[in-house]
Amino acid sequence: MTLRSSLLAFGLMLAVSLPAWAAEASPRMAPPPASSSVAAPALAVKGAPAPAKLSAKEQADVARIEAYLNEMKSVGATFMQISDTGATRHGAISIKRPGKMRVMYDAPDKDFIVADGSYVHMWDDEMGNQTSVPMGEGIAEFILRENIKLSGDVVITRFVRFPAKIELSLVSAKEPGQGELTLIFEDSPLKLRQWRVLDPQGRTTGVNLESAREGIEFPENTFVFVSPKLGKNTR
Repeated sequence: MTLRSSLLAFGLMLAVSLPAWAAEASPRMAPPPASSSVAAPALAVKGAPAPAKLSAKEQADVARIEAYLNEMKSVGATFMQISDTGATRHGAISIKRPGKMRVMYDAPDKDFIVADGSYVHMWDDEMGNQTSVPMGEGIAEFILRENIKLSGDVVITRFVRFPAKIELSLVSAKEPGQGELTLIFEDSPLKLRQWRVLDPQGRTTGVNLESAREGIEFPENTFVFVSPKLGKNTR
């Protein structure tokens, strides 16, 4: 997996369109069970995306998920990033809303990603260089927003309730072709456990959160990018 496909996995498409560098695909989803509301595939539809038709119970679940996400101000977890080719990467993720995230990969990987609220900084250790891009407002940064709403500028295109979990898929109301975000929650109690990001080329990368802890106070420098080259003699 490349660093940029990892950027896709963590929902930070930002101001960058996603070309062929995001080549991996996620675990394939089984067909939705009977308790599901599904619209037409968002990326295959031109114009406004069709919203899923939600029952009263599903609307109540959506309201509950929205409240939970807004209450989740910070979270730290280990993770497994996976593709359906069998390729995996492991590491640790720190999130502080609004707008801050740090992704560190386990050794021997030395790539890392830092979102500081204004920019996303990516370190590609193989190339020995840094890339920084402004943060955007697209669907991919949804979980980092200050105020999370499951309506308005996003559309729920798929809602599936399993016995012990809930899945919902979102696209941008104005630009549905920019990608799709699927959030997967454990229920009773409600906890964010996984997400998948689908890029405009139809490639998906999944992230499974493990040992997640919410309400963490992170050190001040957690979301500050420091180049590994700093202080090194580059001659």
